[in-house]
Amino acid sequence: MIIVPIKEGENIERALKKFKRKFEKTGVVRELRNRKTFVKPSVARRDQLKKAIYVQQLRLNSEE
Repeated sequence: MIIVPIKEGENIERALKKFKRKFEKTGVVRELRNRKTFVKPSVARRDQLKKAIYVQQLRLNSEE
């Protein structure tokens, strides 16, 4: 459960902003989107490998 302590006289908009930030950090929405459709393990591995290659190329290009 997410708890957002509110100080005396604090604006409700600011408290909502804190709540939204904490909620984003938990990653609940991201996990729900991932669970929406089944991805075969081989496809997930392939995507992970593609991402790793892409990141490695970015690092190599930034060093040059």
